[in-house]
Amino acid sequence: MPPADQQNVVILGSTGSVGRSALSVVEHDGGARLRAYGLSAHSKWSRLVDQARAFQPRFVTVTDPASLAEIDGELRGTGVEVLAGRDGVARMVSDPATDRVLTAIVGAAGLEGTWAALEAGKTVALANKETLVVAGPLVMDLARRRNATILPVDSEHSAIFQALAAGRPKEVRRVILTSSGGPFRGKTARELAQVTPEEALRHPTWKMGPKISIDSATMMNKALEVIEARWLFGLEPDQIEVVVHPESIVHSMVEFVDGSVVAQLSPPDMRLPIQLAFTYPDRVAGPCPLLDLTRAMALHFEPPDRETFQALDLGFEVMKRAGTAGAALNAANEAAVARFLTGEIGFLDISRACRSILDHHPFDPRPSLDALWRVDAWARQEVARWKI
Repeated sequence: MPPADQQNVVILGSTGSVGRSALSVVEHDGGARLRAYGLSAHSKWSRLVDQARAFQPRFVTVTDPASLAEIDGELRGTGVEVLAGRDGVARMVSDPATDRVLTAIVGAAGLEGTWAALEAGKTVALANKETLVVAGPLVMDLARRRNATILPVDSEHSAIFQALAAGRPKEVRRVILTSSGGPFRGKTARELAQVTPEEALRHPTWKMGPKISIDSATMMNKALEVIEARWLFGLEPDQIEVVVHPESIVHSMVEFVDGSVVAQLSPPDMRLPIQLAFTYPDRVAGPCPLLDLTRAMALHFEPPDRETFQALDLGFEVMKRAGTAGAALNAANEAAVARFLTGEIGFLDISRACRSILDHHPFDPRPSLDALWRVDAWARQEVARWKI
């Protein structure tokens, strides 16, 4: 018999870097509190099969139709039910026995699963920042209406969530998101003109997937996190700032009106915020290394170079404009990053393409969800034919 308080967890995007970290947390737990109840992947079906055999979930879902036959054949007779597509994702996240849903699918594609989980009133561990970038007001309204809970998994937002517990909302002066600065901290635009995808993928402190690694290199990840923070915590645009902190030990800070600054510190390991989102409001021993403050070390902070890394200003602009601006920026960035990774455009062209899309997209200050998807599709098409 499983423990009475065991949480059945559905992990959307289980074969990606965050999904694998989540399964490491479940494995370390040993069934005391957590069970991998459902797993999903797109095309990495062989890895999904290995995960299903190791964790014996109730369901797996594959969203790539071409992979369905292979995974169905591999898991036949194992007791694991194989589902397909968006209907399969919706069934897993809305199942009555599902307690928490980790949305770790990269990009705007993660919005659908998050939406379905919130519609079902579940607790969502949100690792997909694009959900709030694209549709922040609509998503937060849905969570309120369905009495669902959103717990942040991005290390920066998890840090803010934890630090906010030190005071009341009206006592918050500002939140300060930290950034490692990526692999090109200190470089000039001239030096970045000939950057290759291989160079941009070498993050100094985090191990992440290719899209997120490129976003870190351009500082677009911080731009998206600024937008996410506004909606997630109900902040005003002038309450959010960014500082560069190359050690990635201080994950973010909250400054209160009395001048006190409360920070969350830990080694850079995604398993810590994932585990907290799985076990909250409890804290339990986990698989992460501990921070040894008895040894000599130094922590450095500096302002971001907005002239070189112009993506950051796009995030602040979008945060203030709201409406369809987030959907346009996110879709443009996803499409531009894909073109950069295949060598079609240069590194600095990513933010240039995003700037162009933001300036010319059909802005709507109060869009519906369907309108946001139309802007998403338009922006991708525009970037696909964007000329250097």
